[in-house]
Amino acid sequence: MNLEEAKLKLSKYGQEQILRYYDELSDDEKVALLEQIDKTDMEVLSAIEHKSELVKKGEITPLDAMELDEIEADYDTFKNTGVEAIKAGKVGAILLAGGMGTRLGSDNPKGMYNVGVNKELYIFECLINNLMDVVKETGTYIHLFVMTSEKNNDATVSFFEEKDFFGYKSEYVHFFKQEMAAATDYEGKIYLEEKGRMATSPNGNGGWYISLKKAGLTEVLEKNGIEWLNVFAVDNVLQRIADPVFIGATIEKHCAVGSKVVRKAAPDEKVGVMCLEDGKPSIVEYYELTKEMMDAKNAKGDPAYNFGVILNYLFRVSDLERIVGKNLPLHIVEKKIPYIDANGDLVKPEKPNGYKFEGLVLDMIHELDSCLPFEVVREKEFAPIKNATGVDSVESARELLKKNGVAI
Repeated sequence: MNLEEAKLKLSKYGQEQILRYYDELSDDEKVALLEQIDKTDMEVLSAIEHKSELVKKGEITPLDAMELDEIEADYDTFKNTGVEAIKAGKVGAILLAGGMGTRLGSDNPKGMYNVGVNKELYIFECLINNLMDVVKETGTYIHLFVMTSEKNNDATVSFFEEKDFFGYKSEYVHFFKQEMAAATDYEGKIYLEEKGRMATSPNGNGGWYISLKKAGLTEVLEKNGIEWLNVFAVDNVLQRIADPVFIGATIEKHCAVGSKVVRKAAPDEKVGVMCLEDGKPSIVEYYELTKEMMDAKNAKGDPAYNFGVILNYLFRVSDLERIVGKNLPLHIVEKKIPYIDANGDLVKPEKPNGYKFEGLVLDMIHELDSCLPFEVVREKEFAPIKNATGVDSVESARELLKKNGVAI
């Protein structure tokens, strides 16, 4: 894209301010900015005008989970089916690792954070160790696709190489970058994060498959006959990956997607809950749960919305291919966005000052016909690291690691 073409595009979307410092840039910086303008989807910005309509939900009703006693009753069947799928090379894993460790006081990718006390033990290392448990059990290496972002990709790849992939076979590890979306002020004007760069942020956890596809990695799925992808988040150090019992249960129950869930610690715990929305699987966020829903009971007399998601899902690749071309809902989120002001100075706001645009996994799930919420033991599989201290923190995760026999 040349300068005139960039001006035309920016004019169409009312974003001429992006070229405010163009004449001050070096030749390389000019080329980089024009390329960014060319690649940025500015159609999404119009969504701000009907923001309130985007968050409307359909009719929410409960979706029963497969609970621990039911899983135990069919444990051997589920496990055998899962192990068979893994040994046949039908299972891959997707690690969502585009975030930074900012809230933990680190400038590195979140997965590089050291949770060890008496030794080095990194978040990435914990997850690879968990995956290695399945490799040892089945005698089969699983293709692991690590989604990074443009902000942390180089550091992440270098870290894995430096640590020799924590003992995992490097030919089974594939890196790809998450697509980015522009960040705007409340009027929809795109901020500049540098004089020659628009402010951007990752496009949400619902963008992982299209990013994988754009990176050309769906060819690896086709070549290796991978039919199922286990998607999981970087910040849960007890995350069990490619769990044969979970995989087997999803396959045996003929569900399009499986979702690991934990029994909620309290009715108002800040976790999303599996549900049905207009009869199709979905997730209702904790802030959308009304008191009536929190008080609702199922046929057994237990809370009807009692199982929180832990961002560990199993998707069928054929379904992902079917929905990848659809325009999934866009979520507009208020955030604190650092920006270059009219004087050319960097401003780091202390409160939200604009919007980021995200797609979410829940919208992928809602496109499918069936979902299996699969209960796991909270203390064994849920140790999220969101904060440095307190609830869901490095401190609480360390305690849970120790309880599960992990030397830290």
